[in-house]
Amino acid sequence: MTDNLFDILSARGFVAQSTEAAIKDRLASPVTAYIGFDPTADSLHVGSLVPIMGLYWLQQCGHRPLVLVGGATALVGDPSGKSDMRKMLSREEIDANASAIAKQIARVVRFDAPAQVTPAGAKLVNNAGWLADLNWIQLLREVGPCFSVNRMLSMDSVKGRMESGGITFLEFNYMVMQAYDFLHLHRSERCTLQMGGQDQWGNIVMGIELVRRLDDAPVAGLTFPLVTKSDGGKFGKSEKGNIWLSAERTPIYDFYQFWRNAADADVRRFLGFFTIMPMEEVDRLCAGGGEKLNAAKEVLAFEVTRIIHGEAAAEQARSDARRAFGAAQDIGGDSIPHADLAAGELDAGIGLLALLVRAKLAASNSEARRLVEGGGVRIHERAENDPAATVKPTDIVDGRVVLRAGKKRMFRFDVR
Repeated sequence: MTDNLFDILSARGFVAQSTEAAIKDRLASPVTAYIGFDPTADSLHVGSLVPIMGLYWLQQCGHRPLVLVGGATALVGDPSGKSDMRKMLSREEIDANASAIAKQIARVVRFDAPAQVTPAGAKLVNNAGWLADLNWIQLLREVGPCFSVNRMLSMDSVKGRMESGGITFLEFNYMVMQAYDFLHLHRSERCTLQMGGQDQWGNIVMGIELVRRLDDAPVAGLTFPLVTKSDGGKFGKSEKGNIWLSAERTPIYDFYQFWRNAADADVRRFLGFFTIMPMEEVDRLCAGGGEKLNAAKEVLAFEVTRIIHGEAAAEQARSDARRAFGAAQDIGGDSIPHADLAAGELDAGIGLLALLVRAKLAASNSEARRLVEGGGVRIHERAENDPAATVKPTDIVDGRVVLRAGKKRMFRFDVR
């Protein structure tokens, strides 16, 4: 691909800010660029898909991506966008998380292409390799004089925490660590561009200033917008919490349905961000609006599921969704969340609230009660608004008990 990366990112809605006006000229020839991911959990969630897709386009345009997992920075925790300090993790937990998320990123970004081939092979780096055992006094003497505390306090990631109750000295150092990452990667990998979410702007700027002061190098930064839904809600959140890239955390059928249920106003943006479809095709799909957007939503759900979980899983999820919500109401597909239920458990009846929690359609009995009383629960196709109701053997249909919460969420118990 010979297109300029900046043109592609702009057309697809990726560009939020850049540290230089001539960023397009910089991207006219191959560069090495990096994006960091802190392994604070054993899976990334869909909010991380924006930078992951940014890496995809970087690679497709012939640039060299560095994928940094923050084995060291995760020990401190990024205060950006957080009102409280992150949970402290052990090195063992962070190492396991780093391995898991690297495999998820590898579904989208190629690490196996030879360096002389375009698109260039990505390289995985872990900042624990240069930060974890760095001498503190050595770090202070080398980079400490380059940081103004007044300037650091003016950054949104720090200022927001100061206004909401304060920031710990531990977290205050996160900006210094991330800036050092850019310095190290510039020296070791000739990296000249850092990309990341818009909430990383302050960290990126400080890294650029450090590299320029110590290495007198013209490096740059580019940020992506933080995606929210058209209703202002946080992207990647559902009634059950985060939508994860891990099938163990978010079943593939639920992942597919998250995209299938996108609001009309979000469909074009999401197709631009989270698929590799040409924007001309996206515009054709979204033309006309109304009912025609249902086909676009199905394409969105299929394409994102295919990218993250593979073609076969996407086909299965689409087939199961069509059957489950079509005229046949066939809910036998394997991608639909399901579990076994012993027939003997139903003899005395199981409380509906407890079963909703067991199915993870509600996080607690109180949440399940509100769901039932609000008229959002069905057993098969029968509405149930009595929170004291029980599920009995008479509720078994074709060897199954199907619970539905709202219009699109369901769980199937296979009675054995």
